[in-house]
Amino acid sequence: MTVYNDDLTLVKERRRVDLPAGLTRLSLREVAAQMRPETALLRAVSGQPFALVEQNFDFDLLTPQKLLEKYVGRQVTVIRPHPSNDTERRETATVLAAGQGTVLRFADRIETGVPGRLAFDSVPPNLRDRPTLSVLLEGAGGRQAVELSYLTSGLSWKADYVANLSTDGKSLDLNGWVTLTNRSGAGFDDATLQLVAGTVNRVRVQDARVFAMAAPAPARAKAAEATQEALMDYHLYSFERPTSIADNQTKQLALLSATAVPVRREYLLAGNDWYYRDRYTQVGQKLKPAVFLEFENRGGQLGKPLPAGIVRVYARDSKGAAQFVGEDRIEHTARNEKLKLRLGEAFDITAERKQTGYKRIADNLTESAWRIELRNAKDEAVTVRVQEPMPGDWEVIQESQKHTKDSARVASWQVTVPPGDKALLDYTVRVKW
Repeated sequence: MTVYNDDLTLVKERRRVDLPAGLTRLSLREVAAQMRPETALLRAVSGQPFALVEQNFDFDLLTPQKLLEKYVGRQVTVIRPHPSNDTERRETATVLAAGQGTVLRFADRIETGVPGRLAFDSVPPNLRDRPTLSVLLEGAGGRQAVELSYLTSGLSWKADYVANLSTDGKSLDLNGWVTLTNRSGAGFDDATLQLVAGTVNRVRVQDARVFAMAAPAPARAKAAEATQEALMDYHLYSFERPTSIADNQTKQLALLSATAVPVRREYLLAGNDWYYRDRYTQVGQKLKPAVFLEFENRGGQLGKPLPAGIVRVYARDSKGAAQFVGEDRIEHTARNEKLKLRLGEAFDITAERKQTGYKRIADNLTESAWRIELRNAKDEAVTVRVQEPMPGDWEVIQESQKHTKDSARVASWQVTVPPGDKALLDYTVRVKW
């Protein structure tokens, strides 16, 4: 099985069959109920080649109601207990309707409902107990191996990651898991599993899809990891150990494991460009900087393509117990790229933003002065990155600390706040509209 991100799976299976010579019909049972029959391909692996003439996908599965509906216009035997003894009475009736209710015509009357048990002569050939691909083929016959391949929906996978921070918060252990969910209508035993990470272009049709909620990932991967390779502009992950997954089942497999990955914590206080468009009083009290963790996908046990997924981060408390401290989603990440996880907002770091001056020099030229007070209640010094989006043509004409120009529209300051103390950032921006 090759499972793609977007509810698509390529299934290849081999079977041994005895084929008579000439024209014959081969019924391949227990294929996926959500298979796309137009993608099915049957070929000979060993033995004499054959020619395909026709194929049918029978997904109308056997149920009591379906069986009754197929017998509309046909005769059934009605079996019911005798009113005065322990024997049973049998009568023949013709099924007139079986949709909104059952209508039976007996020799001398018509009844609605099912008055007893119904006995059927046979199961109609187009009603199957399992999804079945029926192939009409012509060949020399004999015992041979055939390979059936097809695309199906109903199988999906996603990546989940668990990151455990070290006590000092300077490194983390990262474990990756693949969560595989099967709602295809068929189970697969001892399958060779491959996963494709990336966006494969597909022609879209209107269709109802069922998405499964997956169970959370275990805390640590202990199984053999998957190997990965490039597949055109995608990445293919292969599992050496065969995998069995039943229909309506979720399974998790170890993807990767890395220890002692260096990590950096960042506090970010982000502003808005509308601050510089007019005169304001106080635009923010007790603002909370966002907390980010940043590390690089390079070197050591990392340095491999990471499929998109959710990273859940845990830190240890004073008693050594792991506590959940936040999660974030990552996109498909190539090796040597940076990953930045937003965990939440800082509790012990607050900020207050105040406009201290504003003047309009011309119709299209203004100056705006600001003071940002950062307070740190932690027992250690922290550095907060103050990031300000700027409108129009801007220029910082006065500042208490040196800024950096991140882009044509963004200025930022790195402000260090001592433990249990505060720090001030004052700056003035001239904006031309």
